[in-house]
Amino acid sequence: MKTYRSLTQEEIQQLKERSCTAVDWDEIEVVENFKTDYIYHTRFSGKVRLGVFEDEFTLAGGMRKHSGLYHATLHNVTVGDNCCIENIKNYIANYIIGDYAFIENVDIILVDGRSKFGNGVEVAVLNETGGREVPIHDRLSAHQAYILALYRHRPELICRMKAIIDRYAEENASDTGTIGHHVTIVDAGYIKNVRIGDYCKIEGAGRLKNGSLNSNEQAPIHIGYGVVCDDFIISSGSNVEDGTMLTRCFISQACHLGHNYSASDSLFFSNCQEENGEACAIFAGPFTVTHHKSTLLIAGMFSFMNAGSGSNQSNHMYKLGPIHQGAMERGAKTTSDSYILWPARVGAFSLVMGRHVNHADTSNLPFSYLIEQQNTTYLVPGVNLRSVGTIRDAQKWPKRDKRKDPNRLDQINYNLLSPYTIQKMMKGRSILKELRKVSGETSETYSYQSAKIKNSSLNNGIRFYETAIHKFLGNSLIKRLEEVRFSSDEEIRARLIPDTEIGTGEWVDISGLIAPKSEIEKLIADKNFSKKIKKCSQKMEEGEDFAAAVGGAGIFEGLYERMLVISGKTGETDETLETIARQYEREIDQRMSSYIAILEPTLVIILSVIVGMILLSVILPLMGIMAGL
Repeated sequence: MKTYRSLTQEEIQQLKERSCTAVDWDEIEVVENFKTDYIYHTRFSGKVRLGVFEDEFTLAGGMRKHSGLYHATLHNVTVGDNCCIENIKNYIANYIIGDYAFIENVDIILVDGRSKFGNGVEVAVLNETGGREVPIHDRLSAHQAYILALYRHRPELICRMKAIIDRYAEENASDTGTIGHHVTIVDAGYIKNVRIGDYCKIEGAGRLKNGSLNSNEQAPIHIGYGVVCDDFIISSGSNVEDGTMLTRCFISQACHLGHNYSASDSLFFSNCQEENGEACAIFAGPFTVTHHKSTLLIAGMFSFMNAGSGSNQSNHMYKLGPIHQGAMERGAKTTSDSYILWPARVGAFSLVMGRHVNHADTSNLPFSYLIEQQNTTYLVPGVNLRSVGTIRDAQKWPKRDKRKDPNRLDQINYNLLSPYTIQKMMKGRSILKELRKVSGETSETYSYQSAKIKNSSLNNGIRFYETAIHKFLGNSLIKRLEEVRFSSDEEIRARLIPDTEIGTGEWVDISGLIAPKSEIEKLIADKNFSKKIKKCSQKMEEGEDFAAAVGGAGIFEGLYERMLVISGKTGETDETLETIARQYEREIDQRMSSYIAILEPTLVIILSVIVGMILLSVILPLMGIMAGL
């Protein structure tokens, strides 16, 4: 904590000789070692505090500038040590500026009144007309946003979550902004009500209004030339450059937006890359990518998605306006000049080609091609399973995770074959077999969800799905049995018996996080969980360290709680939390593998009985007819 003193008469005289003025010199305080040597043509107003100006900055090209104040106006500003503030056209007002900040050639930087700095701004995602608003905040994750947007059938839950966010926004509101340590702001225009984190770099931004730049040393933020942002939050490690325009947007960690990209009422989560095109009311989950000028993403939910040039969607209903929305599940892509008329839902890891206006729902037929021919949607199920590109994508995503912030907001599952996609393929296999049974094996085409499936495509789809299911089951069995020695078949059978019912039901993709639906429902229905969080927060406010507070609040149980308490004493809390997370993942994998290992022979038996009954129903009447001849 720095201590400040008033200016001496000698220092005041020296500042006046350097063309400095003040409304009230008594309102200016300085640190003990303060010197006036590097302050020229500066006007002071209100409460001003100044640090020392001793070091130099080395700029691009080898140019050196000494820290100091030159041609600036400061109102109610605290300036840290060794800052350089030069050529401020208007003024800087109501800010605390950290050490080693470099601010040059800026029009105005101010906080006007009490500001929440973007926290609590409601983003009308998916539905432009409202109803799925997500209030953004500094720690928003893709999973929180997913629940806020899609669980509006749980009004009590949504109301509780919004109340927590409102309280956070109010607690972080202030009439004074912060510019962190080692921040660079050069050639910028209008900056109002913006909180700027450490090591942030702003070069040539046009306008930044009501937002937060949550930069830090490990993952700095860069804001480039011509950028205009209103009502926004940008998370650590992200770059927003080259004329990008954002209105009511949340940008998560390690995102890149540039080349005149334009977005409004949209959420972009970890590792999204958006260039040239436009977005309106989209929920861009992790790794949503679009690079082309003519691409418009509107009122859709995406993740692990690559939009081809000219990709387009429409959310308008005749005479009623933009009331529709749609979803492309994880890994789905669009080719050049593709078009989808919402509402529609595209299955995971599918490829959309052509213009589709029939509102198909292929969510239970993943890894498919949707091809348009003469205004008809043809579905080729499962064919994307044999694509080299699909395998390549699954391998490249973990390598392209550019997040460097140790506190990651989004938890991402990269697996191509997972309980989520396998359950979809099981449903898809059943759908295709039922279509073949009802319409006959010799039908040339089959109809499903406003789409047509050719006979050869249906049969190949069943084969593709069965191959993928068997591969996943085999890998799950191997993983369940590996690194364990068995002396008898009974021990192997015992190992394959599930030790929990968790994961035996439906699985869901919560925008990058794959989890059993039952556990998600249990979590959001657990009224005691919020009490545990509140208890943890209270303990930390009382001075307890994080590990002890979490352990004492009962968030973890048994062994995990003891591990966390011990880690707090040994200084290994982060490593222990990662270990607990990995252990939970292993437990879920093992439980799912055990369930599938038992489920498959049961299904074989049931299907054998059904087939036997069908054969008997055909053979017995034939035998009766033959006996009567």
